[in-house]
Parts: sequence; C-alpha cells; structure tokens
Amino acid sequence: MPRVFVAYKIPDAGLAMLRSRYDVEVNTEERFLSKEEIAQRAKDSDAVVTLLADRIDKEVISQFEKVKVIANYAVGYDNIDIEAAKEKGIVVTNTPGVLTDATADLTMALLLAVVRRVVEADRFVRKGLFEGWKPELLLGFSLQGKQLGVVGLGRIGKAVALRAKAFGMRVVYYKRHRLDEEAEKKLELSFMELDELVSTSDFISLHVPLTPETHHLIDRRRIGMMKPTAVLINTARGAVVDEKALVEALKERRIWGAGFDVYEFEPHVPEDLLELDNVVLLPHIGSATIETREKMSVMVAENVIAVLEGREPPNRVV
Repeated sequence: MPRVFVAYKIPDAGLAMLRSRYDVEVNTEERFLSKEEIAQRAKDSDAVVTLLADRIDKEVISQFEKVKVIANYAVGYDNIDIEAAKEKGIVVTNTPGVLTDATADLTMALLLAVVRRVVEADRFVRKGLFEGWKPELLLGFSLQGKQLGVVGLGRIGKAVALRAKAFGMRVVYYKRHRLDEEAEKKLELSFMELDELVSTSDFISLHVPLTPETHHLIDRRRIGMMKPTAVLINTARGAVVDEKALVEALKERRIWGAGFDVYEFEPHVPEDLLELDNVVLLPHIGSATIETREKMSVMVAENVIAVLEGREPPNRVV
C-alpha cells in the first residue's frame, strides 16, 4: 500500500480521503519538524504533505527515495526547491483559488483595524481608560474617497479591489503585465506604475508571490516615497517588504501605520515592531476560516490521489 507522510496535521476532511486509500503517517506534535526530521520520516513515502513552514530544500529532496509528489498545503510554494523537485521527477502541487475570499476579507479587516485604530481602542478600554465620548478620541481615517493601491492583481488582488469599491474607494493597481483596456473598464481599475502608485496612494495592499523579482519590491526607497498618512497592508509574503526599513519608517512616524499578516523572517517578529501602537500584527491567518482550511485539505488529498493513481493533479506547480 502506498505511504503518505503528512508533516503537520491538516483538517480531517482531507486526511480521511487519504486514509481510505493509503498508509498515512501524520506528525501530531504541536511543533514543526526540522528539515532533517522530514527527510528521515518521509524518505520511504510515496507522497509528502507539507506546510509553508516546512523547508523542503535540495538536501531534503535528495533523500526522498520513493516520493512522487510533494503536496503543499498552501497557495504559495517558496518553501520548496522547485528545481530540485523537477530534476528528481517529483510533482509539486499547491492549493490555489480556495483561499481567495478568506484572504481578501482579512486584508480589508486589517485595513479597517489600522485606519480606525481598532486594536488600540480595544486596549484602551481594557486598561480602564475610557471615560466617555470625546471629540478627538482615537481619531482615524475614513475609507470612502481614498485611493487604494493594489500591488499584484491575481485572484486575491482582484477580490480586494472589489471589496474596496464597495467601501467607496478609488482603486489603482500595478502588475507586471497590464490588463487590456476592456478588462480595466469592466473592473473599474486604473493602472499605475509602481512608484506612482506608492507615492500617491492613501493605502497600499500587497498581493504578489515571493520571487527573486519581488523580494524587497517595497524597499527603503519606495517606503520613503509614501505619504506620511499612508497605510501599508501585507497579506502576501513578508520578504516582499524590506521589513527593517518599514519598521524604521513606522517608528519615526514617516508613514501612518501598517497591518501585517506575514513577516520577512517568519515566525520571527522584530521586537521593535511589537512595541509600536500604529501597527496591527496577525499570525499568518489569511486563509484561517473553517471552510477554507477544510477545502484546502481536500485539495491536497485530491492532488496526492491523482498523482499516485497516475493522473494529472488538479493543481500542479511542476
């Protein structure tokens, strides 16, 4: 019977599908395994299910003796050495599409939390500081009429743009390959080159994958171009932003605020960031709805089953 190793427990819906067909071993510990542990425990498996936190590099892949598929429980796959997998003939899959709405919802939640100072206000009440309504207590910004710059216009970027329109915002976007005129008109979006978008937007939301080209796409220079009232939201990948430069700008109040769901050296969060009151910090929960995470587990199982049955998986990366 084929063997499947699951590096960290995923929701039962997908596990049940796998267990009905294969010998499944699941890491049930409340910790992520080291890459050495994954290599050792998965080397004789036919399939491996991984999370973004699992570093599947060339050294690990070289020890996979029977593995036919690495099924990543995520839309991103920068934790996997794609070229090494390709060289060894191992299929890599992901779980795209299913987390679009959940991540777009969280993006708007982060934006609202930052501009309306929701977390700061919650702490204010809990500390017993609320003495009654005051005209200038915890003032923030309205969304209506403001410009939202969406960087990256894939599924999630488009879903965020749609939500922003419902809040009465003006939406501009940047992507490497501009949409055609008809598509822009249908979506009611305007294209801007990145520098112009960064320097003119009230709020900026990042939705690009992490690649060599997008590493530090929002660098020190572009952070310096932002309005002093600008808010940056990152639900994409931490390293898309030069985190050190951003923290400096936030500390010096050169920009108004930021919302993080991802971090450059995740799960490490800089101490300076933890001390700031103009940021909202989340633990990478963009897709964290019950419905989304269950569907992701089903997609993982469908990908594994397809490969082990000799069929094309629904979500092949390579």
